[in-house]
Amino acid sequence: MQISLMLGNLRQPFEESLYTVQRLNIPAIHLSAGGMWNPATCDAACRKRLRAMLRQRGLVISALSRWGGEVDLGEAGQADQNIADARRTLEMAADLMAENGGPGIWQAHIGVMPHTADGPRWDSFVHCAQAIARHGEKVGACLAVETGPEPPAVVEKLMHAVESPGLRVNYDPANLILWPALLRTVGRLVEKFGKPPTPYDKETAIREFEPVEGVKRLGRYIVHTHAKDARVQDGRDQESPLGQGWVDWPRYLRLLKDNGYQGYLAIERETGADPVGDIAAAAEFLRAQLRLMQSG
Repeated sequence: MQISLMLGNLRQPFEESLYTVQRLNIPAIHLSAGGMWNPATCDAACRKRLRAMLRQRGLVISALSRWGGEVDLGEAGQADQNIADARRTLEMAADLMAENGGPGIWQAHIGVMPHTADGPRWDSFVHCAQAIARHGEKVGACLAVETGPEPPAVVEKLMHAVESPGLRVNYDPANLILWPALLRTVGRLVEKFGKPPTPYDKETAIREFEPVEGVKRLGRYIVHTHAKDARVQDGRDQESPLGQGWVDWPRYLRLLKDNGYQGYLAIERETGADPVGDIAAAAEFLRAQLRLMQSG
């Protein structure tokens, strides 16, 4: 396993952020496909320029990131628009990551799937995922669904329903800690999906959302991961510096390894006053954990 970094979390201009990644001795970036790298506007010449910039600095892309929560594949009326955008993003991922020797990887939030995995919303998720996965197979890329809004058992059902190398998983253990609280406290989510009848309970949430143990369910589908940590305090979600939250990192990394994962651990640090300092500490934490696992 190697370390990557969600580049936008540095909160620096693009070229400065690439220099910072080099300085931190991180070999790969997790790139947001927005702004000047939007698939709708970044043409072949734009992508060639980006590949040259990265090659010059000895960096590669571990995955693209697009759809940060604004897209909902459960909304059937938006299916055509979402599928068209997905196709462009898959093509960009395949193009930018061709030199990596594997498929292009695009990580995305796709909306909150119904936990019962049935009904019109579920049917829309399956329809859209099938169409996107077919295009991914065609161009040599995959949509890596981000874990979080639903338990791994639900994501597993979507993987089984589609069963395509064009649909895979981006595993984020911290999201599986954060989302049980989010679903109870964020107004728009409560209104849309209904407030659960019971208050937040850590033991129940961990048992249902399996932040670490879910790797055993989804292991064969995982192609990219987020290295992020979190806890819940007084029923409220709270991202934490790596190693200071509830993720059991030794067990999590061991489960990834036991399930054959050899990809990237992409550091994600969305909060905090010192992003560069937190990311540097996260990289050192991961290196130490990987050394311990190898020596054990």
